[in-house]
Amino acid sequence: MKRREVSVSLSFLDCICCGFGAIILLFILSMGANANVVRKARQDLERTLEAKLASFADVQQFREQLSGEMAKKERTLEDIIREVEELEAMISTLQMQIQNEEAGRDKLIVEADELKREIAAMQKKPEIEQIDTSHPVGVPVESTHVAFVIDSSGSMRDPGYGTIYEHVLRKFQEVLASYPEIKGVQFLDADGRYILGRSGQWLPDSPQTRDAFISLIRRYDIHSNSNPVPGIYRAINELLDKKDEEMKMCVFVLGDEFTETAEVVIDRLDRLNPADDDGKRKVVINAIGFPHLLGSGFFMGQSGLKFSNLMREITFLHGGAFVATIE
Repeated sequence: MKRREVSVSLSFLDCICCGFGAIILLFILSMGANANVVRKARQDLERTLEAKLASFADVQQFREQLSGEMAKKERTLEDIIREVEELEAMISTLQMQIQNEEAGRDKLIVEADELKREIAAMQKKPEIEQIDTSHPVGVPVESTHVAFVIDSSGSMRDPGYGTIYEHVLRKFQEVLASYPEIKGVQFLDADGRYILGRSGQWLPDSPQTRDAFISLIRRYDIHSNSNPVPGIYRAINELLDKKDEEMKMCVFVLGDEFTETAEVVIDRLDRLNPADDDGKRKVVINAIGFPHLLGSGFFMGQSGLKFSNLMREITFLHGGAFVATIE
């Protein structure tokens, strides 16, 4: 049998090979283009993510700022609430104090009215039978030695000049003039300081001594406490000579206020200046009160009422007299 010879054209094979090559080339080229697209898309996504993260950070910071401001506002609100509560408490306290002050004022008005009536009664009809009305202040003057205890506190001074009130000095001069002949005189302030002379020693009475003291007390710039009791104690302790049978000592108090407890003072004075079998004492205590606030249209404070009550009691017990003067 005779074989058929097959002939293949080379040009056809070339075409086929070229076609496959073109397809492979196109595939390779297309793969490169897709990679660029993917890379670009990835970059866009990364930029978008960075932008979102930045926005999220801003939002977080803003949120923290809002939280801080809110906490601050809450603290401020709490402070305001607390201040309001404190103010309400203060208002309640002030209202209570006002009520107490009003009640105290009403009580002082009543007490002042009673004191006015007592002063008027004392001036019309003195309680002490020994009082000689020919003397300026109507007090006993049977003494050989006189110690003056003068309150030099602010309430006894002229607020305009800071000096002792002139009417106080006038009354003092009247009292001093009612003792024309005495052996010794001494002057103390309410705290017990000796205004003239040495501690524990009597000054010889003379016109020069009296003039010197009046000049000194006018410019005496030491402010004592509003309480003459220490001066009374010291005058009796240091100036009374118990061995001198002829000594007739008198303590004369000029003041307007007392701040202690009356019973304690009365008991101590009773021990310092005891009464003998006949009821007489070595030292006579006299006093002049200056409730000048009443004369000025105001009402005397509780310390002024305590002074008047104490002086009435101790002058009665110690053989003297208490006179209140209003100018």
